Formats: sequence, structure tokens, C-alpha cells
Amino acid sequence: MIREVLEVGAPSRQPTSILDRESDAQVGSAATVVHPRSPDTVLSTVDRLRVPMPSDRLTGWLVTVVITAIAFVIRLVNLGHPQKLVFDETYYAKDAYSLLTFGYEKAWPDSANKSILAGTPDVMNDNAAFIVHPQVGKWLIAGGEYLFGMNSFGWRFASLVFGSLLVLVTIRLVRRVSRSTLIGGLAGLLLTFDGLTFVMSRIALLDIFLAFFLVCAVACLAADRDWFRSRLAGHLERSRRADLGGRFGPALVVRPWRLAAGLCFGLALGTKWNALYVLAAFALLSLAWDIGARRMAGAGNRAYWGVLRDGLPAFVSLVVLSAVVYVASWASWLGTSGGWDRDWGANHPEATSVKLFGSSLGSLIHYNKAIWDFHTGDFINDATHAYDAHPAGWLILARPIGIDAVNDIKPGTAGCSGPENCLQVISGIGTPVLWWAAIIALVAAAVLWVGGRDWRFGIPVVGVLSAWLPWFAYTDRPLFFFYAITIIPFSVMAVALCVGRLLGPSEGGNRRLVGAVAAGVFVALVGANFAYLYPVLTDQVLPRSEWLSRMWFRTWI
Repeated sequence: MIREVLEVGAPSRQPTSILDRESDAQVGSAATVVHPRSPDTVLSTVDRLRVPMPSDRLTGWLVTVVITAIAFVIRLVNLGHPQKLVFDETYYAKDAYSLLTFGYEKAWPDSANKSILAGTPDVMNDNAAFIVHPQVGKWLIAGGEYLFGMNSFGWRFASLVFGSLLVLVTIRLVRRVSRSTLIGGLAGLLLTFDGLTFVMSRIALLDIFLAFFLVCAVACLAADRDWFRSRLAGHLERSRRADLGGRFGPALVVRPWRLAAGLCFGLALGTKWNALYVLAAFALLSLAWDIGARRMAGAGNRAYWGVLRDGLPAFVSLVVLSAVVYVASWASWLGTSGGWDRDWGANHPEATSVKLFGSSLGSLIHYNKAIWDFHTGDFINDATHAYDAHPAGWLILARPIGIDAVNDIKPGTAGCSGPENCLQVISGIGTPVLWWAAIIALVAAAVLWVGGRDWRFGIPVVGVLSAWLPWFAYTDRPLFFFYAITIIPFSVMAVALCVGRLLGPSEGGNRRLVGAVAAGVFVALVGANFAYLYPVLTDQVLPRSEWLSRMWFRTWI
């Protein structure tokens, strides 16, 4: 008999273990299944399709809000320091202000940074700037500048908000998948104390927004999975059938959570293009979930019709909708006349893109092609950078990113008490204890997904691989460790789910006690590691010896 472990309790059918197992791939028919821990309990097809969420809904939101608030507060402290444009803030903060003022990005003079810090930001040139990333993230940065002004606090405020919200959506995603508030909260705590996530939540770069929208999209797809299965179960109940009996089942074309995922993926693409790889991977995974659900419901081989009958609506909801959202994200550029090559379509009416889509969209297509040529052309491929980090080393923290540094501060100056010289740095580095443990967790997740056929572990594995592996095709150009901000939420998810496996069922006795102690020690180690790195994450003045004590490898310097 096919075995399937579910968290089913009586009489409320609430989960009895921290992490339940439910395998789509190993269910080939809709035959009833005997619960392995309760032989007298027979799980119907409807029971297997509907795995209930935890009943502690209020507690779940309370835990979510408290952990998110903790993340917000520790990121808020001294957010405006240093009071200057650091690293690529020199591009995005200024582009955001130009969008806020003109609706498109203008070029800036070489002296612009000095003028901005002096309180006179309106020094843009008359000509438009050629920019190489879409506008969504910069519009979000502009929101902070609108609220608080063109200053370091203003241009970092949006990163603070969305970096904190990234913790929130990660908690909700992991809670849904694990059916455990405890495991969801654990994931949120671990992400709160990750050094890279912390730093990226405190500087005006685009990648924190990208990570937020991607995790939101995946969380929507996980909710869609539950929604779809619930609708299949409802169909069986209404038809009073034990299963589909070899029928395909209802064609559910309009799926609100999948539409929400398409919207989030579109906003992610409107922030940075590498979201496309994650979209493609999870669109396929979501379709596999549909086929598995129909097989579980008893559709048999007809479940594979879902490749077309579920796949085509999914393509519209995810790919087409995200493309529409992406184009809409350029609304201010399309609605103004001064953007870079905005008049290209009018000047090239013979172009195929102009004939097919009109002058405005033809100009946008031309602009996007120019952006693509920049990202793949000789200029960027021939460039070099001191903090170039090959993606092969990202997961092991081989080469962190230096965001800002003031070296050789003399004793008695700028807060350096001596006797040795001091440094003041912001290093974009993940919390090593967490990242190195995540490597083990990801290997375990891959085994549990492929070998154990536990669908839950597929989410972090697909999330990490789709956000990481595509970069190997672009190693001819400089790549930076902070791109890995889209990886760590999924890595944290793998760790949390593996901890759930370690803890086992709520009635696990000594095993659960040992697991809880081990999990507590691990979280404490992550927190202590984060606290030790805190000075180099926040631009604090450190004697050189103390700074070196935090640079564990030569490649970190």
C-alpha cells in the first residue's frame, strides 16, 4: 500500500507534528490510505487534498508581526549613517529622485554627490541618462525620498521597509508550507539575523525589492496550491464521489492566488530582469503540483492533460500577466517625452516593432534591447572590479562585498581611541553559521524532495537553484555577492524545514526535547555570530586588530 504521512488529528483534523509529509509524486491513485500512526484512521481522498492550516491563526499573526517588528527596529537604528551615497546608491538614489521630479532618469554632473550632501539636489543635466535596470525599485526608493527628503535616511527608508517585509512574507510562506507557526517563526528569526539581508535592508540598492517580490510570488503559488486542492476536494464533495474515477476533473481557469503571483513576478521583473529565471522555474513547479493534485484526486493518466488544460491558463496568469505588469511599470517613461531615446519610435516608423506595437512601445522595445546589449556586451564583459565574486563561492561566503570603507583612521581622530589605526567599514556578508548550515540543509532538502518525494522541500531547492545557477552563464562580467540576497530566504526555509524534521511530531517525547535543544542552540549561535559581525555591518569604528578578527579568510579582506 502506498504510504503517505499527513498531520491529521481528531476531531479538528489539526496537525500533530511540526512538519507533516505529503507526497504528490508517490500518490498514483485515489485509493484510501491508512494513517501510519493511527491505523484506525482512514484518510479519504478529500482528507488528503485538504491538509488543514494550524488553528492558531491569531498567534500566527502575532508571531509574524513581533518578529517583523524586531527586524524593522534593529535595521532602523542609525539608518541614515553614513550620511553619504555609498556604493551603487550613487546611481539608484539619484535615479529615484529624477523619477520623482521628471518621470524619467536624467543625467547628473560629476559634482552631483557633493551638491546632494550640501542640500541642493536639483542639479541634474538637461539630457536623459541611459539606465540599465527597470524602474520599480527606483520608484520605491523615490517614495522614501518623497516622505523624508533627498537625504541618506530618505533614500534608504524603502529598503528598510521592504527588507522588514521580506522577513514577514518568509514567515508566512514557511508557516503555510510547514503547517507550523513555530517553524515559520524560526525562519523569520534566522532571516532577521542574517548579515547580508540586514545590510541590504539599510542601503538604497534594488536587490532587496527583488527578493521581496520573488518570495511574495512563491508564497502566492504555495497558497494557490492549497486553493486548487481545496477546490478539487469541494468538487468531489459536491459530486458525492470518492474520487475522480479517471476523469480530468474541473477546469479551474481563474485562480486568484496564481494571478497574485503573476502580479508579484511582474513587479520583480520590473525591478531586475533576473527574476525571469525564478518565474520560469516556479511556473513549471506549480504546474507539476497541479498534475500531482489531479492524480491524487483520482484522475489517473488524464491528470497529464493538465500540461495543456492547466498549463495554458497558468501561462496567461504568470507569464502574460507579469509581462503586462512589466510594461506598465514603465508608465512614467511612456507618459513623458524626455526619457533616453523616447522618440526612437517616431524617428523609425519603418521598424517592425513600431509597425506592430506603435511608436511608444516600439521605443520601449528598442530601449530594452539596448539594456540587454549593455548587460551582455563587450563593455561589461571587459570590466573588472575588486569585489568580483564568482557565484561558485556565494554559498560558502567566499568573497563578500565591500559597501563602504574608511581606512587608516589615526588614533585620536574620528572616534579612534588607539593605540593602533582604525577602520570604518560596511561589509555585505552573510552570517556564516547560518549560510554554512544552509548548505547542509539544502543537500538534505534535495534528498528529501527527490528521494523522499516530499514536495515541501522542493520549494527551497528550486528557489535557490533558480536564483543562483543562471549567474554561472555570466561569469565573464563582474558579479557581486549581494546578488545572493534572492537566495537566502529560500536557504533559510530549507534550514527551518529541516529543523521541523529534527523536532518531529508533538508527541515525540525525548526526540522532540533533544531536537528543541539543538534548534535553540543553533538559533543562539546564529544570533551571536550576527552580533559579533554587527560592527562591520554598520560602519562602526574598529581598531584594525578587531576588524581583522572578523575577517576570517583572506578573501574577505
